[in-house]
Amino acid sequence: MSLWAKAQQLQGEALRQVQAVYGEHFPIEVRHFLAPWIESKIMSDVDPDNPQHEQYAASVVGALITELDSKALALTNEEFFLTKIKLQGAAEMFRQRYSQNPLGLLRIIRHCLGTELKLVQQAENMSLGMSSNPAALLPDASGEILQQLDILRQRTQETSEDLRRMEQEQEAFALEYHELTKIQANLTHLQNQAPSQQKNDFEKQLRVKKEMSEHKLNVKVLAELLQMRMALAEKHKETLMIIENLQARVLDDELIRWKREQQLAGNGVPFHSNLDSIQEWCEGLAEIIWLNRQQIKESERLRAKFPIMQANNTDHVPALNTQITQLLSSLVTSTFIIERQPPQVMKTNTRFTAMVRLLVGGKLNVHMTPPQVTVSIISEQQANTLLKNDKMAKGEASGEILNNTGTMEYQKASRQLSVSFRNMQLRKIKRAEKKGTESVMDEKFSLLFQSKFSVGGGELVFQVWTLSLPVVVIVHGNQEPHAWATVTWDNAFAEPGRTPFVVPDKVPWSQVAETLSTKFRSATGRALTESNQRFLASKAFRNPNLQLPLVGPEAGNLMLTWSQFCKEPLPERNFTFWEWFYALMKLTREHLRAPWMDNTIVGFIGRKQTEDLLKQCLRGTFMLRFSDSELGGVTIAWVGDSSEVFMLQPFTSKDFAIRTLADRVSDLKHLIYLYPDVPKDQAFGKYYTPFTESQTPTNGYVKPLLVTHVPGWSSGGGNLETGSYPPTPQGFYNPQSPDPSMGRDTPSVHSATSETVNSSFYPAAQAGQPNEISDSFQDFMSQVDELDNLEEFQMDLNTMGVLPANMAHFKS
Repeated sequence: MSLWAKAQQLQGEALRQVQAVYGEHFPIEVRHFLAPWIESKIMSDVDPDNPQHEQYAASVVGALITELDSKALALTNEEFFLTKIKLQGAAEMFRQRYSQNPLGLLRIIRHCLGTELKLVQQAENMSLGMSSNPAALLPDASGEILQQLDILRQRTQETSEDLRRMEQEQEAFALEYHELTKIQANLTHLQNQAPSQQKNDFEKQLRVKKEMSEHKLNVKVLAELLQMRMALAEKHKETLMIIENLQARVLDDELIRWKREQQLAGNGVPFHSNLDSIQEWCEGLAEIIWLNRQQIKESERLRAKFPIMQANNTDHVPALNTQITQLLSSLVTSTFIIERQPPQVMKTNTRFTAMVRLLVGGKLNVHMTPPQVTVSIISEQQANTLLKNDKMAKGEASGEILNNTGTMEYQKASRQLSVSFRNMQLRKIKRAEKKGTESVMDEKFSLLFQSKFSVGGGELVFQVWTLSLPVVVIVHGNQEPHAWATVTWDNAFAEPGRTPFVVPDKVPWSQVAETLSTKFRSATGRALTESNQRFLASKAFRNPNLQLPLVGPEAGNLMLTWSQFCKEPLPERNFTFWEWFYALMKLTREHLRAPWMDNTIVGFIGRKQTEDLLKQCLRGTFMLRFSDSELGGVTIAWVGDSSEVFMLQPFTSKDFAIRTLADRVSDLKHLIYLYPDVPKDQAFGKYYTPFTESQTPTNGYVKPLLVTHVPGWSSGGGNLETGSYPPTPQGFYNPQSPDPSMGRDTPSVHSATSETVNSSFYPAAQAGQPNEISDSFQDFMSQVDELDNLEEFQMDLNTMGVLPANMAHFKS
C-alpha cells in the first residue's frame, strides 16, 4: 500500500495535520492525483540540500510539471472540471516559481512526505520501511515556515470574513437605529397634538414598538456587535503574535544565517545560498502583514463610524495598528540586502562590482516607482554612529566612489527587485590616525547602500540602508597579504550583533586551524591534514616541539593572538606567520594546484622530520616540502649515498613561470622515487610538458629547451635523447643551509637551468641543404668547449643574435 493510501486512512488530528501541510505552495490535489509518481521520484536518493543535485532536481521538477499537464488533459469528465483547473494552475505556478529553484520545490515535497510518513508510523507504531533513511524525510525548516504561512493565510481569510460579517451587522444596526429614530420622531409629533383616545392608543403602540427596538438594539450592540469587535481584535492580536514569531524566525534566524554564511564564503567556506527561498517567505509575510493591516484599518474605520464602547473595556485596535505597521517596517528594512558583496580587499582606482536586492519589493509594488540606490564608503567609527542614530550626516563619507548610483529594476521572471553596480571605482580614501603598531591594512571600512521609497500609494515612506562586510583599502599590491589577514580574521571570528567591526584579540587555535584549512582548500582544492595543522601550530606558536591535541576539550585551551597571527615576525625571519602561509597558498594555487590535490606534495613538514623520514628510504627517494626560510618557496629533499639527505634551494613562482615543478623533477635524474616509494614518472608523468622534436622555428630563431640540473649530480653530453645535459661548473654548489634557524648541517644545493638545442629542429640542414642560421649555430657549438664558463657562452650567443639575453641562462 502506498504512503498516500495509508495517509488517507488516518483519523482525527493526524488527518488534520496531513491536510495542514498542503496548501498554495503545494496543492493537495497534486499529491492525490500524482501519488505513485511522486513517491517513486521524490523519495529517491536526491538530496534537496545538496547543490550538486540541482541538475537532477531540475529534471525531476520538469517531469513533475509534464505529468501535471498530462493528468489535467486526461480529466475530461465535467465532475473533474474544477480539479483540472487546479492542476493546470499548479503546473503553471511550479513553472514560474521553481524553474530557477528546483531544489526548493523538492524540499517542500519532502517536508510533506516526511510529515505523512511520521504520522503514519506513529499511527501504526511500527517501521514501514518506506525509506532506507527516514530521517532524511523529517520536516525541515523550509516546510515548517511554509506551513506557518499557510496557517496565517487561513487565519487572514477567516478574519476577513469576520470583518465582512461585522460590517453587515453594523449596517443592520444602522437600519434598526434609523427605525428607532423614526419612532421617536413620531412620538414627539404626537405629544404636540390634542389629546384623544386614538392618539393615546397610537402613542401606546409606538412606545411598545420603541421599547422592542431599543431592546433589539441593545442586544445587537452588547451581544453581537461589541462581541464581534472584541473577538476580531483578539483574533488579530493572536495573528500578529504568530506573524511576529515567524518573522523573527525568518529574519533573525534564516536571513542572519544566510548573511553569516555569505561572510564565511569570503574565507572559502562553500556557500549554498537559499536566498530565493528566503524571499518567498518574506513575500508571504509581506502579503499577510499588508492584508491584516488593511483589515485593522478597516476595523478602526468601522469603530469610528459607530463609537460604541463597553465600560471598563480597552480599545486594542490602535495598538494593533501600531504593532503591525512596525512589523511591516522591520520586514522592509531588514530585507534590503547585499546579494553580491564588494571585494573585501579593495584597491584604489580599480573597478569593482556589487549587487543589492529588496526581497519584498515585488510583492509591495515598490518597482512601480523604481527607487534609486546610492553607495558611499564609511569608516568603522562612522558605522558605529550610523547604528546608534540610524542615520548619517548628509555628505559624510570617508572616500569618493565613482558610478555610485543606480536604479532598482524588477525582473518579472525571477520576481527580483535589484540593482547591480558594475563599474564602481574608489578614487580617494580618507584614513583615521593610527595608534601604536596599527597599519593602514588594519583599518576597516564598509560600503553603505542607501535608498528611499514609498508603498501603498505614498502612505508609508521607508528610508532603508545596509552595510557591506568590512573592507580593507590598499593602494599597492604588496599590501594585499596583510589586508587579507585582517579580512580573514574578521570573517572567521566576528560575533553576531557585534559593534562594528570588533573582533576578539585572541581565539582558540582549533578555530584558526579550521579557518586556515578552509581557506587553503578553497584556493588549492585540498584541505590541510591533521599533521599539516600540527606543523602550522608549531609555526604559529614559535615552538617546534609543541604537542597539540586537535580534538577534545584541551584543543581549545591554546589561544592564538592577532599579533602572533600576523604582526610579530617569525624567529630569525623578517616575515610573519600569515605572510609565510599566504605566500605558500598563493604559490600552490598558481603553480602547484594539481600536484597538491594528488598528494604528491607533503608541503607542511619540518626539516628534521623530513630528514628522519627520508633516511629510512632508498637512494633517490625525494620529498617536496614548503620552505621555512623563503616566502612562497618549495624545496626538494632527497636521499643520496650513505643515507645523506640534501635540500635543494627553494623554487618560487618566478622559477615555475619559467619551468614547471613536474618538468624540473623530470630533469633531475637522481630523483627516482617520490616518498615513500612511488616512481616519479608515475607521480608526475601526467604533468610533464610534451616535447615534439619535429617542430621547426617560425621566426628564424632556435627555441632553446630550458633544463634544470644540480651541479655534481648531472653529467656530460648535450643529446636530449640520452637524457644528459651540458656540465655545469662546480662553483654553483653551495653547502650553506638556507635555514640557519633550524641549526641543521644538511647540505642545501643550488640548481641551475641550462639550455639545450637539438639539431632536429632543422630538417633542411640535416638533409644536406644550406641553412644559414643552423650552419652558423653548429659552427659556433664546436667552440663551446673552449669557453671558460656559461657567462661567456651567454655573451657569445647574444653577440651572434642566436638567443635573447634573458633566455641564455637562469639560476633558480
